[in-house]
Parts: sequence; structure tokens; C-alpha cells
Amino acid sequence: MSLAHQPSMWDVAEEPSLAPLAPTRHRLGRGAWVDHLPGWVRGSDAVLEVLLGDIGWRADRRQMYDREVAVPRLLRWYGRDEALPHPLLAEARETLDAHYAPELGEPFVTAGMCLYRDGRDSVAWHGDRLGRSRTQDTIVAIVSFGSPRPLLLRPVGGGETRRFPVGHGDLVVMGGSCQRTWEHCVPKTTKPVGPRVSVQFRPAGVA
Repeated sequence: MSLAHQPSMWDVAEEPSLAPLAPTRHRLGRGAWVDHLPGWVRGSDAVLEVLLGDIGWRADRRQMYDREVAVPRLLRWYGRDEALPHPLLAEARETLDAHYAPELGEPFVTAGMCLYRDGRDSVAWHGDRLGRSRTQDTIVAIVSFGSPRPLLLRPVGGGETRRFPVGHGDLVVMGGSCQRTWEHCVPKTTKPVGPRVSVQFRPAGVA
């Protein structure tokens, strides 16, 4: 795959590494919270180069009313026993496991990846409510690589929207009741933006 991207002017580390995991927690209400840590992955462009390569990206289609349409992003899913495409991602998952163990009580075992090729790619408002997260509190950790895009959150049923910019090694973690009581999306944009890869770490039985 060949997608042009603009490297970050601030993330200039030669080798990818993790900054200390000390996110800021935002209480959303209804038992939901979001942790946000800009620039958690230093040297994130080196990881992005690998993720934009041939790692098995697929283009899915879905039924929309009376017709089938293309999902506006590329997808890759890594199961429990599948090696991740860059060692920094395995290190990130282990670090997240250790940090969130007191709240989550179990490890992150899957890694779902989305490739937003440009501003036309997006994901609509939704919550990760397949499996246990439909009825139980859980934690989903997202590490972003590439051009920043806004991650928006709003309460189910309407209310004030919260905005978190994510790109170049940023971390966003959605916890508590967030998947049930809030929705999130990455909207389309007409602005010229390069590719972004979102890596979502989840515990077993959450999708």
C-alpha cells in the first residue's frame, strides 16, 4: 500500500518508544470516563510506516437499507494469539495491561485496526456494544498513528459533544460505562489530511 503522509514536526525520535503512562482522566457522567494522553508513543511515524504496509488490510462492505455499500475505512483484526505487526504495539499492550489491571481485572487480548486513508474515510456514531460490553462496564484503549483526526463523544440520546484530537502516537482510553451510555465517531472532513491508523486494544468478548 502506498499512502503519502506528513511526518509530525514534533515527534522526532529516531526509535519508537513509550512515554510514561500518566493520562489525564475526564469524567463524562453516567459512570463513563475517558483517559487522554497526547504523544504517548514517541517516534510514532516509524510504527505508522509498518502499519501502512502489507499487513492484511481488507475492505469490507455492509448492508445499508436496500443496497450494499463499502465501509469507509480499511480494517485489520488481530486475535489473542496473533503476533502484532510491530514490537512497540506488543509493548504498549503490556503497559496498558499493567496500568489498568486494578480497574479492568483482565488483560487486553485483541487489537482491532482501522485505516482512515484520507478525510473521506470515517466511522459513524456508535458504541462497542457487541459481547459483554453491551451489559457490563469495560475498557477500550486506542492508540493513534498518523495525521490527527477528531474523536467525538456524545451521550446516548443526545447532549454536549466532547472532542479529543488523536494522531501521532496519542492515546485515548474509554472506560466505565462509556460504551453503553456514550457514543463515539470519527467524522469525515473536507480538509486535506493524510492517513491515520487507529489501534484498539480490547479484552476478550468485547467488540
